[in-house]
Amino acid sequence: MRATLLYGAGDVRVENVPDPVIKNSTDAIVRVLRAAVCGSDLHPYRSAPATGAGRQMGHEFLGTVEDVGSDVTGLKRGDLVLSPFTYADNTCWWCEQGLQTSCPQGGRYGFDGVDGGQGEAVRVPQADGTLVKIPAPVDEALMPSLLTLTDVFCTGHHAAVTARVRPGSSVAVVGDGAVGLCAVLAARRLGAEQVILMGRHTERTDLGVEFGATGVVLAGGDEGAEQVRQLTAGRGADAVLECVGSMQTLTTSFAAVRDGGVVSRVGIPSYTDGPIGMEMIMRNITLTGGVDPARHYIDQVLPDVLDGTIQPGRVFDRTFPIEQAPDAYQAMADRQVLKALLTP
Repeated sequence: MRATLLYGAGDVRVENVPDPVIKNSTDAIVRVLRAAVCGSDLHPYRSAPATGAGRQMGHEFLGTVEDVGSDVTGLKRGDLVLSPFTYADNTCWWCEQGLQTSCPQGGRYGFDGVDGGQGEAVRVPQADGTLVKIPAPVDEALMPSLLTLTDVFCTGHHAAVTARVRPGSSVAVVGDGAVGLCAVLAARRLGAEQVILMGRHTERTDLGVEFGATGVVLAGGDEGAEQVRQLTAGRGADAVLECVGSMQTLTTSFAAVRDGGVVSRVGIPSYTDGPIGMEMIMRNITLTGGVDPARHYIDQVLPDVLDGTIQPGRVFDRTFPIEQAPDAYQAMADRQVLKALLTP
């Protein structure tokens, strides 16, 4: 089968690799119909050291079940399924707490002998606990939105949930990438009255307005935070959803949140230290967020995607065939594409 492999910074190749096979009784083989390039994929794309052996890439995919192990009881050949970006047994203590990303039986696609999602097929460990069966039939137009539930929409939703967004909340979203735009949609879905999107690309913030942003701030840093305060009666937002992962955006988030408010960070951090000293304590700011346990959320948000209440798939602004995966990576890295969809 064809799969996308990373050999080092800027070096993505599409190559033939062995077809996946059942290795454990809890495995399933999924034939991929749609996959995506994630913003987190760009981190190794920009900085990974060169290696002689490529690593299969990708963790956002949906497809049809092609084969199952002997202990898989909830799936059969032909089922349309989507996978959260990590696999898990969905039965252990951690999974019961809604932390499938901490499952001892879980793991990440593209590591430890498990296929990446940007290929023609994937061996899915812990298939019963991981894969979510989609009721058939499904309109083809829904596929992009369903694909966002594997990661990007659920990550925006996680930011809003952990920030305690509720009806009447004022929210600032820092970052106009796909996660930030999904965070806007998620905050409005949870009843936020005011959602201010902070970004720098008007074609993206325009989509944010269509997703429900009530205001847009095109400045960053202290200037952007001051504009957020001006839009929130001088106090700052109840919740700030930090969807970038830089020190600057974290600092901006602390400046834009009100005293007693919540900053939720879901952007992959490019820093190890942060501004969490005395000022944060004196202002009673809560810092939360983290990696999104997508499997915990998919069942909650899936009905709204199926009935068209939300359309997060609009973050995909270009589709590439799998052979052009290197072009998809480069286009996203160059900010020519917001989020790339791949069709094997």
